[in-house]
Amino acid sequence: MLSEKFPIFDGFALLWWGLLFGLFIARAEVTACPTTCHCIDKSGMTVVQCMSRNLENIPSDLPRDTVVLLLASNHITHIPSHAFRELHYLQELDLSNNDIETVDLGAFQGVSDSLLVLDLSNNHIQSVPKEAFARLHAKISLSNNPWHCECTLQEVLRELRLDPETVNEVICHTAVQEEYAGKSIIQVLDSGINFCNFHHKTTDVAMFVTMFGWFTMVIAYVIYYVRHNQEDARRHLEYLKSLPSSSQISKDFDTISTVL
Repeated sequence: MLSEKFPIFDGFALLWWGLLFGLFIARAEVTACPTTCHCIDKSGMTVVQCMSRNLENIPSDLPRDTVVLLLASNHITHIPSHAFRELHYLQELDLSNNDIETVDLGAFQGVSDSLLVLDLSNNHIQSVPKEAFARLHAKISLSNNPWHCECTLQEVLRELRLDPETVNEVICHTAVQEEYAGKSIIQVLDSGINFCNFHHKTTDVAMFVTMFGWFTMVIAYVIYYVRHNQEDARRHLEYLKSLPSSSQISKDFDTISTVL
């Protein structure tokens, strides 16, 4: 046989099969689908459907070539940092109709360049860190969340490309000024309201109250110190008055000398 005459061919064959096996394993890791989801190839794009699966967390074993990720209608409560960092081809992410309350800083790090559509509507989000959506250029839906309208949210929204179809459904559930609760935050901001001004005023008032409290404490201490020292001085004076004078001591000494 050729392999017996030329053993080098066996080495090349083993190397060739090793490479094929390695490529097969790598491809399997890229395209492996989580057991709780259904993955399909749609026009050459990997679509991962995980809707209505009672998920409480974002799956960690998502295919790396995922282009569309559908996680709507689950019970996810939290989007951790780097949750999608391996999904460099991700273009559409649907997290609507969950129980999301918190979005970590850097939650969308790794997909900021590729992501085109992000749906976070119908969740329980009240606020997000200022840098949570940093460098994200996707069209974002934030409607039907119990937003607390204040300075940070205003600064976050200023940097986002909100979905024009749902932009007016981003409602202030609560606000730094109660009069704006129940109103569309975009309409409030368009009317000229600046929530950061309220924030600065609130901070100034808090600082004034704190300084006034410290000043009052200092004054009270000074008054106590003066009164306490006055009392000590009075007692010392009374003690000195109670001591016999030097003339009285001299007379007593003369009397004792005469007797002797």
